[in-house]
Amino acid sequence: MRARLAWALSAVAVVLLLGQLDAQEPANTVISDIRQESADDSTRLVVVSNGPLPYTSYAVDPLTLIVDLPDVDVSKVPAQIKVGTPEVESLRVTSMARGEGRSLARLEVRLAKRVPVNVYAKDRMLNLVFERTPDTRVLTAAGAAPAAPAAPAPAAPERPASVPETKAAVTEGSDALGTNGELTIVPGPRTKASRILGVSHEGSGQQFAVVVKANGRLSYNDFFQGNPDRLVIDFKDVDLATVGPKRNVVDIRSDAVHRVRMNPRFSEHPKVARIVLDLSRRMPYRVVDTPDGLKVLFGEGGETPRPAPLAALRADADPMPAAAGDDPLAAPVKLDSPPMLPVPVAAPVADPDPQAASGETFQPRTVGPGEKKYTGEPITLDFKDGDLQDVFRLFADISGLNVVVNPGVSGKVTLKLNEVPWDQALDLILKTNGLGYTLEDNVIRIARLADLQKEENERAKLEHEKRLAGDLVTFSKRLSYAKASVLAPTITKVALSERGIITLDERTNVMIITDLPSYLEKAKDLIMDLDTATPQVEIEARIVVTTRNFTRDMGIQWGFMNQMTPRFGNTTGMNYPNSIILNGGGVPGGGLSPQQMGTLSSSSGIGELQRGYAVNLPAAAVNSAIGLSTANLAGNFNLDLALTALESRGRGRILSTPKVTTQNNQVAEIKQGVEIAYSTFSATQGTTVAFKPVHLTLKVTPQITEAGTVILQLEVENNSADFSRAVNGIPPVNVQAVKTQVLVADGATAVIGGIYQQNQQVARNQTPIFGDLPVVGYLFRSKTVRDENTELIVFITPRIVKT
Repeated sequence: MRARLAWALSAVAVVLLLGQLDAQEPANTVISDIRQESADDSTRLVVVSNGPLPYTSYAVDPLTLIVDLPDVDVSKVPAQIKVGTPEVESLRVTSMARGEGRSLARLEVRLAKRVPVNVYAKDRMLNLVFERTPDTRVLTAAGAAPAAPAAPAPAAPERPASVPETKAAVTEGSDALGTNGELTIVPGPRTKASRILGVSHEGSGQQFAVVVKANGRLSYNDFFQGNPDRLVIDFKDVDLATVGPKRNVVDIRSDAVHRVRMNPRFSEHPKVARIVLDLSRRMPYRVVDTPDGLKVLFGEGGETPRPAPLAALRADADPMPAAAGDDPLAAPVKLDSPPMLPVPVAAPVADPDPQAASGETFQPRTVGPGEKKYTGEPITLDFKDGDLQDVFRLFADISGLNVVVNPGVSGKVTLKLNEVPWDQALDLILKTNGLGYTLEDNVIRIARLADLQKEENERAKLEHEKRLAGDLVTFSKRLSYAKASVLAPTITKVALSERGIITLDERTNVMIITDLPSYLEKAKDLIMDLDTATPQVEIEARIVVTTRNFTRDMGIQWGFMNQMTPRFGNTTGMNYPNSIILNGGGVPGGGLSPQQMGTLSSSSGIGELQRGYAVNLPAAAVNSAIGLSTANLAGNFNLDLALTALESRGRGRILSTPKVTTQNNQVAEIKQGVEIAYSTFSATQGTTVAFKPVHLTLKVTPQITEAGTVILQLEVENNSADFSRAVNGIPPVNVQAVKTQVLVADGATAVIGGIYQQNQQVARNQTPIFGDLPVVGYLFRSKTVRDENTELIVFITPRIVKT
């Protein structure tokens, strides 16, 4: 046992020794010089080293550029360099320790005004180029003083004896060196504030500031609200001393802020105080931490602010912003919802567009479906072979969130982004390297996608196993309306777990379910929803067949006879022709024999028998007639005339009304009629008798909708046999049918089909040529007119049966 303990202590000692040696190991890359190069169009800062310089650059505000150089020694260059050009004011060089004994060099460039910046590495030099704007170029050409040469920083102020010192490595020979060649930094008070002492303001115009005084450093959450424009700042775990005539309102009436309102008890659990700055107009602002409170700077220039994190993602930002348009002093505080990434909260920043500074408002853009909305503070990043571990530490500083990186996450990243929301930049870096993240409260955990997927699958599997654990319970239910065999597959698929089973008793229509209690409750609810009475529908059809016919037939018959025969003593006096007879009837073939002299043709009219007609066009079916027969005194000349006519009109209607009642979504059919027998012959079976059905049929499937209407799938037939046209005693079948699907309201009647037929005929019989003569032609022609109309209409009426 003692041997094992001694071995363990030895191992710990070796690890500590190796860690100390690693911490003392100097960086491989050393910066030997930082020189300034000024031209008419730019200011260039050149960082010279003895090796390649991986770097990360970003802007914490419009007038401050940060360049981080991992594992770089800056002890040979001054800690403070005065530049003094129209673009750059100064450069500060610091060195800080990171985890695992590694170092990080930081170049903080303070700009004199907003200018375009270009950072790039070439060979063993890092170039920082600040381009000159046109107005500055004119000033330089007019004789402005040249840029002052770089000078070392003044000596650091003497440290008070009562304040502990913090050390950081700097250049040897610097005026700020202490007795041991190390820089002594005097930090401000780090005591957390417990009370806000007051609110004041200073400056005017474009350099206005609201000052919040406290008895230490403040933890706060700031966000912007519109309609009207106001800046809201929440302070956690502090007391707020109200001031002013109204004790909670301070009237300022400046160009930036016209009033400050305070609520010392915005929330009691947890304790939150709120200050609201009612803005006079929109303008760039920054929130700057101070040792005894904070400052809200409006306009450009002024102090160098801290990197402004997204307000809603700060580690200490429990209170959530109120909705736009609500009173921020009375809005509730949401404390139980973890922050999301990204959070759709408007976080105002200094707009680099000059039009924004002139008072113009931005134009909102609608985010399209599926498009991700990024709301982080815009930052500028420039990485060249940046280590992922260092990059994620940078985002922890920018966002204010805690970042945990899983083991196995490593690699390099090279990118250059300008004014991109920090959450979008983080998302791009994660996608590029096949990484993902989870957010728990205010902690982001970064891991490989495969690891996150594996964790999610294991978590889901564990939850599934937990749900399936437990004792089984049995439940039986007698169904009233549904068949147990029909309902069982649905219950099994929707409600039961993998361990659940269903047993059916067909005789009593009972369903027996065995499953876990939670799943059993779900099955009970589903059975109650499904085992309900099915509504019924009564469907009534009306089949109406109407016929109309009209017939008019008019005919004429007339003839004459003239005899020149010995009978009447008026012969011709010649041997031939001695006798002549003119008659309307036909003359027998071969002429007239002597025995036939004095006789007429076999055709007869209305006069005496054996008279014929010259024009014989009577009506086909006569129900009216009139005749006229005339003769001379001698009786050898006769004239006969007959007029015949027929006119008939007819109307008919056949009404068939089948009616049937069925349940919802169930097929119903009703029929009535006869089956006509007919015989068929075949060589194998001989003569057989078959039957042809001739029925009135209604076949329907109703479906009741949520709106109370009924969808009907219909088949209606109204067939009949026509014995008037039978062939060998077998009549043909008149078929009248409709098949459709319609939507009809409850109790309403709809016309689902109809057929209309019209048959018009005009026939005229006449004597050639003479029948075409005007007026006289009526004596040589007959006319028949027929008009027949048949109409079929099918009505349907559904009625939901109320029970």
